[in-house]
Amino acid sequence: MDPTRVRRNVERPLPSPAQHETIDWQGDDDPQNPSNWNLQKKWLVTLTACTGTFLVGLNATGYTGAGLAIAEHFNIKSDTSFDHSFWPVTAWNAGATIVPMVLLPVGEAFGIRPVYLTSYLLFTLFVVPQAVAPNFATMVVCRFIAGSFGGTLQNIIDSGIADIWRDPRERDLPVTLFVFALVFGVTFGPVFGGLIAESLHWRWYGTLPNSYATSLKPARIFYIQLIIYGAFSPLVYFFMPETRGPVILTHRAKALQKKADNTLVITSSETPPPISVARILQAAVIRPAHLLTTEPVIFFFTLWSAFAFGLVFISTQSIALVYSTTYGFTEPQTGLVQTSVCVGELIGCLACIPQNAYYLRSAGRNRQTPGKPLPEARLLLSVPASVFGLAAGLFWYGWTSRSSIPWIVPTVGLGFTGFGIMIIIHAVGMYITDSYARYAASAIAGIAFGENLFAAVLPLAAGAMYGRLGFAWASSLLGFVALALSCAPVVLLFKGESIRSRSKFMKEASYDG
Repeated sequence: MDPTRVRRNVERPLPSPAQHETIDWQGDDDPQNPSNWNLQKKWLVTLTACTGTFLVGLNATGYTGAGLAIAEHFNIKSDTSFDHSFWPVTAWNAGATIVPMVLLPVGEAFGIRPVYLTSYLLFTLFVVPQAVAPNFATMVVCRFIAGSFGGTLQNIIDSGIADIWRDPRERDLPVTLFVFALVFGVTFGPVFGGLIAESLHWRWYGTLPNSYATSLKPARIFYIQLIIYGAFSPLVYFFMPETRGPVILTHRAKALQKKADNTLVITSSETPPPISVARILQAAVIRPAHLLTTEPVIFFFTLWSAFAFGLVFISTQSIALVYSTTYGFTEPQTGLVQTSVCVGELIGCLACIPQNAYYLRSAGRNRQTPGKPLPEARLLLSVPASVFGLAAGLFWYGWTSRSSIPWIVPTVGLGFTGFGIMIIIHAVGMYITDSYARYAASAIAGIAFGENLFAAVLPLAAGAMYGRLGFAWASSLLGFVALALSCAPVVLLFKGESIRSRSKFMKEASYDG
């Protein structure tokens, strides 16, 4: 062996050990920290997210504005025992029930922006096969897939709003607007579909020459939605930045790592844990299921909120049946009746503003954690809204739906139900977030699962229930259920502090500061 070669190998310097550097936010006023964004940027992101949530809801229920016409086109027969035309809406909600439970934890680990953009793209793409579906089965399957990504878009925004609005005094209004956008979107869907069906026909070629109708595949009302989603996509791309702090820091660390030499390893102080199947299951299924089955508050509030949300979808069925039978309304006209529920929800949204102010003033009465508002203060308006809004509105709607009574009278009752629906869903989400703090995401996931499950299943029985019990008693049955579930907030208003002191999860939350 050449001795010079040996000498060169011996004299070669050993590599220096790698050095580690951990980066964090550059002080409390780091401009890249989402909680430090200026108000203009925060509101731009919030309003873009709320608008997207509203638009996604149109696809969930806009179908019902021409549901019977579409069913007739596909030769789908229904009877008094079961309405098969509602399967596409059930499929949408079924997808929104299942898939987001997996995608939301992925968003927490890898970032909300990539999950949101990917879901929005896939959701928009699956509006196309809804328009050109050659048969009913294709329509149902495509609606399930669209609902899977649409439900993800609706649910992931809640986390994004929490990331940028950390101060409860500032967060209440954005969250209220988000809840309103969520509920109003699915409620306005039949109105949207009815307007399109009334003016353009659901196949949207009634005003075109016959040559176009025969030479081109008939475009359906879903094309209108596709135009809207396409026009909104630039706003989604430019005005939906990443809001997850740990993900932003991780991206910053990777950017610095590329500029550093190989001996410097840069990591983030909030690097998210590696995602795994076990972690996805824990975040998406195990903990929400555990909270749902062991925490009575979450169990009964899930029933209460899910029932209220399910009524939005039941109304799309019952209104069509009641107003077409009793008053001779056409299907598009029955869709327009849904406007009354929308008006009630708008009034409910405005009523949430003084409710939020009352909640903040309750901090002086909190003996458990002084200086922090009482979670039960979130429920003050929900009790009369549930009893005199939801339940009374259902009774009013049911017993005035007669040909001898003008159609506007039961329509006013529907407005009361819309008011109750908005207040209840808002109160449940806000109360659970305040009471369970670090477990709030899992608790809300369980409630969202219940809401979408009820929205998927309950309306399937609406036709049989209203057909067999009659309009008055079918709505009365729903009213009695609403009255029974109204006991949940009443109990918490009087025993809330005692219940929180006995709950392991709530006690841990009370020390989160």
